Amino acid sequence: MSLLPPVIQLQQMTEEPSPNVQEIQFWLDKMVAWGRADSPNIQRDVSLHLRRLSSYLQQLLTHINNLISTTETMKRMPLLGQFLGRLCWIPYVTADDTSRGLLFQCLWGLYSEHPSNAVERKANQWIRKVLCQLATDEDDAAAQALMKPMGVPPNEYHLKVLRKMVALLQENIGKSCSSLGNINQRCSCDSILAASEACVPLATCPEAAPLIDALLQRPATCVRAALSEDFLDALSCAYSRQNLSLEEQAVFSLWHHSLSSLEVAVLSLLESVCTNTGSTPQRMLQQVSQSLLPKACAQQCSIFLVVNDIFRSTLKQAEGNECVKSLIQIFTNCFLTELALLQPQKCVSLKAFFPQSPQSLLVPLSTLPSEMPQEAWEHHLNWLSGSLQRLTEDEEEGDGDGDSSSSTSRGHHRVFEAWFLLVQCAHWVQVTVQLLGTKGPEDCGPLLWLLTFYHHPTNRGHHRALQLVHAKDAWDRLHTLFSVSTPPPFDRLQSLVTLLSPQPQQPSLSPSFILGLSVNFAVFSQQPLSGSTQVLQTVVHRSGLVEEAACALSSLELRLNAGSCSSSDANRVHLRIKSLQNTLTHMHAAWSPAESQAHTLTHTHTLNSTNHTAVSSSQDQVTSEHTNTYACSMEPC
Repeated sequence: MSLLPPVIQLQQMTEEPSPNVQEIQFWLDKMVAWGRADSPNIQRDVSLHLRRLSSYLQQLLTHINNLISTTETMKRMPLLGQFLGRLCWIPYVTADDTSRGLLFQCLWGLYSEHPSNAVERKANQWIRKVLCQLATDEDDAAAQALMKPMGVPPNEYHLKVLRKMVALLQENIGKSCSSLGNINQRCSCDSILAASEACVPLATCPEAAPLIDALLQRPATCVRAALSEDFLDALSCAYSRQNLSLEEQAVFSLWHHSLSSLEVAVLSLLESVCTNTGSTPQRMLQQVSQSLLPKACAQQCSIFLVVNDIFRSTLKQAEGNECVKSLIQIFTNCFLTELALLQPQKCVSLKAFFPQSPQSLLVPLSTLPSEMPQEAWEHHLNWLSGSLQRLTEDEEEGDGDGDSSSSTSRGHHRVFEAWFLLVQCAHWVQVTVQLLGTKGPEDCGPLLWLLTFYHHPTNRGHHRALQLVHAKDAWDRLHTLFSVSTPPPFDRLQSLVTLLSPQPQQPSLSPSFILGLSVNFAVFSQQPLSGSTQVLQTVVHRSGLVEEAACALSSLELRLNAGSCSSSDANRVHLRIKSLQNTLTHMHAAWSPAESQAHTLTHTHTLNSTNHTAVSSSQDQVTSEHTNTYACSMEPC
């Protein structure tokens, strides 16, 4: 009877048989012989020993996985690296499915997720090189010698090897986590890092696409199932250059894993939209949808928080840039649409997506106009205007009371976040302008305040009260011009021209404020089309905003097609829009080449300078500001 304690007896009985260390020398001698000659005798010898070799490789694999580190493995079996290395260049072995699979798994088992010394770092480099060469080296003389009598072209051989390697890697990473068993045993998740490292040179290879998708979409069930930074960088670079095709969910996973990749996608969207002066709302909507960002944001709250932070930083640098504001509004609208399409069990609270926004305004602003009766629009907008007025008044009272700078800063932050949310949900601003084009003087006060706040949110120099006076004056003049049944006389048109001319040392209204009002008056008023056209032509010609007016009409048409116009009036409104669009097209064509070029160059230079400053500033700030946001947002919202 054995004198060993029962626990040790049980441990010995359950341990896997260890490989014979001395047997490696036998196989090394075989590798030398098999690699030096190519004859029927060598092929016969390989065939005789192949099953025994596979059995030995299986023992080695078990032994490698049972040891805690590559360093310990190499200490116990010093010749292991040389043995595996020679084995990789015996084509008769790598052509056999079983032997090749075991060989690859032994290599992955030796890959260290966090190399702790020079031995492990060197082993990692060597393993990456071997895996790459096995898949791509077409000049291997031994492989060519094997392929020649078989009639297999080199390209086909290496393609099949690559596909086999991809399939084996994909099968290996699908295994469940094994770290919960023996703490001294290698975790099967360690192979995730090795597999991602092996994919770095294959980032643009179509054959590797299934493996790349599987790696990106693998659930993060273990802290050791990390993906290589080199792998994520290679994918990000290839995807941004359109050299890599990924499934939608794989793209979302890439953005989830890689902050830099997400930043590149958002900044590229900003740059592509805002540097194209001829971009229409329809084209902008198409670009936003094709970017996949709204859909990714709806499915993963962490992605939305980062994207929203980039938009916030950009808007701070370009407060008056209508292109940036239009992009943010269209993006948010697409995001809300995608969010509504999700199944209820997959939805996250809206509050989690907008943690910095005033919560009392979140649902009222994010509700789409088409989701409530048109009769309720005015009451809804009056409530929004009153809520925002109280918010800004609290900020101004805080400034006047001489409170601490931190309290003042908090007040400014609340007002900015409220305005940012209004920009995101600017569908209500568009409804505001539409109602201002149809309402009488007694109804326009709250609506004018809301529109003025949208265009002039910061109250610089405490000019908000004066800007409201100018806004009411502009509305009165436009209301008068669009109320007459005959074309307006010259003196009234001249008063509008005066309004469009900025006064020195006085706060002036944003040109887009007056342009937006003019377009909506021209579309919705009951004035004959000829009179409305004449007024709009005067505004556009004086301001030089032909393209902006065309864009405003396109945006209005896009919104009305979504159901924001009563059915009884829809046909008349659409006909007026089409007629005004044709007028602007002829007007633009009739400009003298010099006049057109001067306006285009001036406007493009101004717009591009503003956009370049905003996007560049966002690029400078994005990494430092969003790293913490991204790290925190990786937790479930």
